[in-house]
Formats: sequence, C-alpha cells, structure tokens
Amino acid sequence: MGNLARIYGSLGKYADAEKLEIKVLDMRNRLLGEDHPDTVWAMGNLASTYGSLGKYTDAERLEINVLVMRNRIFGEEHPHTITAMNNLAISYESLGKYADAGKLEIKVLDMRNKLLGEDHPDTIWAMGNLASIYGSLEKYADAEKLEIKVLDMRNRLLGEDHPDTIWAMGNLASTYGSLGKHADAEKLEIKVLDMRNGLLGGDHPDTISAMGNLASTYESLGKYADAEKLQIKVLDIRKRFLGEEHPDTINGMENLAITFYYLQIYTDATSLEVQVVDVRKKNFGDKHPKTVKAVALLAEIRSQLQANTDNSGTESKKKGEFFYSRV
Repeated sequence: MGNLARIYGSLGKYADAEKLEIKVLDMRNRLLGEDHPDTVWAMGNLASTYGSLGKYTDAERLEINVLVMRNRIFGEEHPHTITAMNNLAISYESLGKYADAGKLEIKVLDMRNKLLGEDHPDTIWAMGNLASIYGSLEKYADAEKLEIKVLDMRNRLLGEDHPDTIWAMGNLASTYGSLGKHADAEKLEIKVLDMRNGLLGGDHPDTISAMGNLASTYESLGKYADAEKLQIKVLDIRKRFLGEEHPDTINGMENLAITFYYLQIYTDATSLEVQVVDVRKKNFGDKHPKTVKAVALLAEIRSQLQANTDNSGTESKKKGEFFYSRV
C-alpha cells in the first residue's frame, strides 16, 4: 500500500497518495506502535505528500516528529535522520522560514559531504536544496554557483535526460531569471519543457511547472502575449488537478495577474490578485513573504487602474511602471 502511494506521488496523483498514506500510517501505528521505524517512515511519507498538496503546516508538524524520533532511535548522523532534517528544511522554506531552512540545510550538506562524499546523489540533492533556499533569501549569486555545480555533476553522473538533471536545469534557469539573465533562462526553460513533455506528459505537475517558468521568462523578456497563452493553460490545468486554493494554483493566478497588468488589462488583473491575497492570508497569514508581495502588487494594480480611470473615465492603454519578482 505504501509503495503504491509512492508511485501515485511520482505520477503527480497526490490526493490518491494521501488517502493511502493516511491508511498506512494508521495501521502501522496500531500494529507496530509509534516508535517503530516503519511507522516513522509512513509518517515521513505522508508529510512529503502534504507538502506536495500545499499543506505545509501539516507537513511541518509531522516532519518535526519524524526528526525527533529518528534522532532518538538512530542518532544524528544516520542517513534516515539526515533525510528527516532535509525534509523539515524544505517545509520551513515553503512556510517562508528561510533562515531556519538555511541553517538546517547547511548542516545537512556538511553531514552528507562528510559521510557520503560530494558525488553521492543525496549530497547533490542537499546542494540543490541549499541553492533553492539561497534563492528564497535573494542570495542569487550564491544560488547560481551551487546550481551550476549541481547541473554539471548530474549531467556527468546521470546523463542529460535523467529527471534529476532536468530539475537541476530548471532550477538554474529560475536563478538566471532572478539575476536578470532572461535570454539564458529562456534557452534552458524551453529545453526543460520539451523534455518533460516527452518524458512525463503534458498534464504532469512538473511539466506544468516548466510551462509556468517559461511563461514568467517570456514576461520578463516583454513577450507578454506568449506569456499570457501559457499562463492561462497553466492556471486551467492546476485548477482542474490541484483545486482552486492549492499554492501552485495561486502562484499561477498571480503570474497571470502580473501579465494582465503589463498588458494593461487592469480590471482582470485586480480580480485575480484579490483572490490571491485572500487565499494567501488564509493559508499563510498576513506576514508571510508571499502574502506581503501579493498585497503590494494588488495595491499597485488598483493604483494604476484608478489613475487611468481618473484620467480618461475608462482604462487607458498607458502601461504603468512596476517591477515584480518571479513567483
């Protein structure tokens, strides 16, 4: 049952995985007890699925338990304990606790380097995760250095078509975008999208993420019509597969709102961003970085809409000046 749930997760069928993993955890708790390694594994697997479903608080709660129990059962340097530390760091990052995430992930990387060596897949994953946290902390140059290294190592060890290599390519492209290297980002993202379409299919969550990333780069390059087409497709698919309030759906909604802003479609941009703000406040609270950015964007869109209405009585075609980071 647990193995089938894991396969569902790999296929992006997170709701199906969640149902099975809740059942597995309940049965292992009853038959083996809370401290049994298999029960702790089930807890960690369910936490991972919660993260994929955007239930980051639920994931964090379980992952803290897993880390405490693995520390007690195996000790700090056991691979299972280090994996639990890594997973908790990822949840911290998703919840906007970037400093806490960074501290844990640096520790994970140091321990994996020491115990497994630099070329071990788990060490390379830790390197990539730390790069992601650096990006969240806006340390883009540090992120770029790590991501170039990760991509080189995965190309060498796994080959260009391996899913982990494609992930590394996408992460580096995202950092290129944050550094303003939009042409470099576009080249990589077109490649990532083509490869994911071929390997995973058009509806897989990883393919949709690649589509959204390419759309954001098109927007940064001023290719707003191209961005709009992709973002409408991304939002429709995410609503269908993940639901209206999943964090990935909300990110897609915000990206489309930004593109509408640049296309001077201020009324539609306002309507979308109001939904984004409401859901982010409900899911993350007022102080989460994504909520703060969404509130700022909504204020700017409304200001531009009001200015154009005051000037002409209707929305004009004069584009406002607003620079907003990729989401």
